[in-house]
Amino acid sequence: MELISSITDESLAIFQWGAVIGASLVAAYSDLRTRRIPNALTIPLLTVGLLWAAWTGGLSGLAEAAAACILLAIPYVLLFLFAGGGAGDAKLMGSIGVWLGLRQGIVVLFCIATAGILLAIVKAIAKKRLKFVATSVFVSVYTFMLSLRSYKMPRPVSNLTDIEQSVSLDIPYGVAICAGVCGGGLVLWLS
Repeated sequence: MELISSITDESLAIFQWGAVIGASLVAAYSDLRTRRIPNALTIPLLTVGLLWAAWTGGLSGLAEAAAACILLAIPYVLLFLFAGGGAGDAKLMGSIGVWLGLRQGIVVLFCIATAGILLAIVKAIAKKRLKFVATSVFVSVYTFMLSLRSYKMPRPVSNLTDIEQSVSLDIPYGVAICAGVCGGGLVLWLS
């Protein structure tokens, strides 16, 4: 009990953010090299994060960690299911949510989305495909809105040239996650 009382909130935050930043750096490196974020990273990160949340916050901490896991993973699960995103991205985001909780997780989620958009725009400009990307995003959003209105699932892309062009613009989202985690940490630290 003496050990727990001697640990300060600051040292807990340093450990928490160290785990998240370290894992996101490893994920970015792995995604750049192999185009995958391995389960060997995400599953232990999730498991230890749940234990961490229970140890530092009890049942309420564990409940908040689970809620944050779901909140941060949902957008990436949807991207995986409907837009060809990676499952590793979704698992990493859920794991990050477990470690950061709801308040910090929402800030980081916003920063990651911003980093992802910026990375996609930079890659589209570098590949001279910005018009294609802008058109694809508009058509995708419009199709999704129509499918919500008619209660039908959108059909997958069937034109081979569209698939070939979109593959050439595929980005290693682990890099955006790492940049967003670091940016979110900076935003939270400065506030």
